Formats: sequence, structure tokens, C-alpha cells
Amino acid sequence: MRWIWLCCLLAPLQALAQQEQTGGTAATDSLATLAARIDAHIAAPAFAEAGWGIHVVSLDSGKTVYAHAADALMVPASTAKIFTAALALDTFGPEYRIPTSLFATQEVRRDGELRGDLILVGYGDPTLGTEKRRNWADQLAVALRKSGVQSVRGSLIADASWFASPLFGSGWEAADLQSWFGAPASALSVDENVFRIEVRPAPLAGATARIALDPKPAALEIENNLRTLKAPARTDISLYRAPGDTVLHAFGSIASDAAAQHYRLSMQDPALVAAEQLRAALLRVGISVRGKSRSIYWPQRRDVAEAESLQHIADVWSEPLAEVVHHGLKVSQNLYMQNLLLMAGAKAADDARAAGKEPLAFRSSEAMGIQALRAFLSRIGVPLNGMVIEDGAGLSRRNLTSAAALTGLLVKWGDSDAARAFRLALPEAGVDGSLTGRMRNSAAEGRIHAKTGSMAFTYALAGYAVTRANERLAFAIMLNNYRRPPSSGRASAELDAIAILLAELDVRSTP
Repeated sequence: MRWIWLCCLLAPLQALAQQEQTGGTAATDSLATLAARIDAHIAAPAFAEAGWGIHVVSLDSGKTVYAHAADALMVPASTAKIFTAALALDTFGPEYRIPTSLFATQEVRRDGELRGDLILVGYGDPTLGTEKRRNWADQLAVALRKSGVQSVRGSLIADASWFASPLFGSGWEAADLQSWFGAPASALSVDENVFRIEVRPAPLAGATARIALDPKPAALEIENNLRTLKAPARTDISLYRAPGDTVLHAFGSIASDAAAQHYRLSMQDPALVAAEQLRAALLRVGISVRGKSRSIYWPQRRDVAEAESLQHIADVWSEPLAEVVHHGLKVSQNLYMQNLLLMAGAKAADDARAAGKEPLAFRSSEAMGIQALRAFLSRIGVPLNGMVIEDGAGLSRRNLTSAAALTGLLVKWGDSDAARAFRLALPEAGVDGSLTGRMRNSAAEGRIHAKTGSMAFTYALAGYAVTRANERLAFAIMLNNYRRPPSSGRASAELDAIAILLAELDVRSTP
């Protein structure tokens, strides 16, 4: 069923009468003009060493409106997120809510003491600690207090082993892992697995700068060699943490009159941070925990016998999956989309175990998720043709797909009632998400809904267009190996120029 483009305020399109011969000729001429203009754009000298992959298909007529190297395999960057979003919505449904659960290893004594451990188990929710989920720990603490617990003799264990995968995606580069966009993908995540750093000059020149962390990551040490220099002086701040290390090195200088400097870095142990936030919430309701906090990640596992004897305390639930996908696509949130892929993989593995069909050789949650993705795409008729997707976020430099595969998904699955949440999650040109500042005051504003993608020398845009003739198009535009000339503007504007041409099209393709 065709959808209503809410943001464009378009009514459902009526079936058009058969075009007269002159109208058909005009359409052919206009499409030829469109092709000539796109051809001229991508043939510019600036792209001599680059490669383009473009595919545009009408959802109304089924006609290919434009194609250039549509089957060539290219790096999609974050446009690969549309594969993950579709898989997650198809696997779990838009109303699914992701649980985070609290268990106890023993029953509560009459005196209110729990002599065993508390276990906080995550199942992939990436939204704990975000604006709508600030009170998640307090909810669990209140539930535990209502169960009669007044003190805990044992430990507080944060279990993130539901994901049988490393904390980083396949193909992610080591340099990404410290940055906010390379935050670890954990079954137990909190505050989007990112902490904020504020650096201020010390009151006296020559002293080390003041560094504040929010939230303070558990087990993180700071080696502060960042000096305050008497103004006028240069502010040159460097922050470095080696992959897997617990020491953050701060060095360089900050001028004595400099304003506060702010940074975001990835947590190294988000599950342990979640445990400490729960501990603080327990204290607020009068529950003390004697033991230490610790985290568990794959390949560690809790004892099976222990797991079978757990006493369920309470759950907290995410917003509906449609909202998780909405945020993940609108602002291109890597953690959300990688977690969704791992959730699909963990579910596939759990289903296989329940059916007695667990594979003999180990396969990670990520690998199982990719297998589920390929099965989903094959089921809806998307040509794979050598396509290689290795992660859920599109951060992998080893991902390869074609423009035709991207439009294949947009055409085969996106034009349905079941995929409404997916369509509404795509950024709108000039309006919101990663397209807020792009294509404003052009024909594309309000008519282009698409996922962006960019990384070094790689740019992409894939989604839907409504032309001036009210024809709905699915399109994918990829530009690889492009080194922007110093005299040119934003590289993304080169893709936007093509999207604008699609929106400006004032005739319909022939049925």
C-alpha cells in the first residue's frame, strides 16, 4: 500500500489517465534532460579519480529513471544503516520494547538481607540514561525495596554477555574506538556509552588543568599532564586512550583565560558504569550493597546452574523499537544500529538453541545478525550480488554494496504499511536529523527523505524523493574515493545537487 507523505502533506496519489502521445514525448525528453544533467555533473574534472554509483527507480511506474554503475560494489558508509533498521523492524516489530532485568541469586531473608548477589542483565537496550530514560536505575531500586530487600551481602554484577561478540564491530578502525562515534556496542549500555569531559584552566599558571568527567567512567584513570599557561597563550589539548586501556592521557596546554573546553569519548566498560549507577540508586532508597561491582562480557558467562536459580526482581523497558530506529536513523547513531544488529543475531542464536539447531562451530552475534540480514534481503527479493555487509552501523571500511541493492530494499520493503516506522525515521531534507542543514530553500526541502553516509573519501545518500510531478522515487547515490579539491565546498553538496534534480522533475515517468 502506498503511504501518505506526512511531511509533504501530500494526499494519496490517484491513478493517472493514460498519457497522450505528446505527453509521453515530453516525459521522455524531460527524463533524457535529467540524465544529461546528472551525467554532466558526475563527469566534472573534480571526480576524475572518484567513482559514482547511482540508481533511481519510480515506485509508481517501476521504471528505472536513472542509472550509473548501479551494480558496482561501493562503500556505503552510514547508508548501510537502512539495512539494519529494516532487519530490526522486521525481526522484532515496531512496538517491541527491549528489557533490562534485575535478578537475585537467592531469596530475600525475613530480616531483609539478601545474602546472594544482584545481577543486572542487559539485552541490548541502547537508551538507558538518555533523556527519556534517566530514572531507569531508580525504577529498579524501588522495585527491589518493595520486594523487601534492605541490604545485599553479595556483589552487584552487570551482565552484558547476551551479545556473544566483541564490543566493536567488524572493520572498525582502532582510531575510532576512543571517539564518541565508536562507542562500544554492549548488551548493557548506559548514557549511549559515552562520557563527557570538561577541561578548565587552573587558577594559577603552571598548574595542571582541571578535568571533570560526567558520568565518571568506572575504572578509568587519568594521567593529567595538561598545563595551564599564562595568557596570552595557545590552547592545544590532546586526549588519548589506547584501545582497551583504562588510562586516559591528557597533555598539552590551555590558556589561563580560555573558556571551558568540552569533549565526548567512548566508555571502556559501560556495563560497570551501569552497575555503579544502580548502586547509587539503591543507596538513595536505603539499600546497601556490601560486595563490589563487576561486569561480565562475552566470552565470560554466568554459571548455568546459577542462571537457572535466579530470582527475578523487576524489568525496565525501552521505548518502542520504532522510536529507537527513529533516533538511530535521524542522527545516524552508530551504537543504536550496531546494538540492533547484535540483538537480531542474539535472537537468531537463541531461537536455534531452542529448536535444537545450534551450529557446531561458534558464530558471533554479529555474524548471526549478518546471516539474518542476508536471509531477510533474499526473502524480499533484494539482489545480493556480492554485497558484503559486516556491521550494523556502516562504520566498517570493509562494507560493500551497490546502489541497486539499496534501492532494492527501498522499493521491495519500504513501500508497505509494515515499514511505516522506517520511512518516518529517514531524515527530511532541510528539516531534521542529519539533513537539517542540507538542501534548504531548494526543491528538495520536504521532498527528500534519505539516510546520509560519510567517512574519509566516501559519501552516500539513499532514500525517497517526491518530484514536482508528485511521482515517488527511490534512489541511492554513492561517491567513493573522492578527495575534495581545496577550492570546492562540502562534498555532501555534490550528492545533494543530484537529489535536487530529482525533486525538480516536473513530469512523470511512463507507466
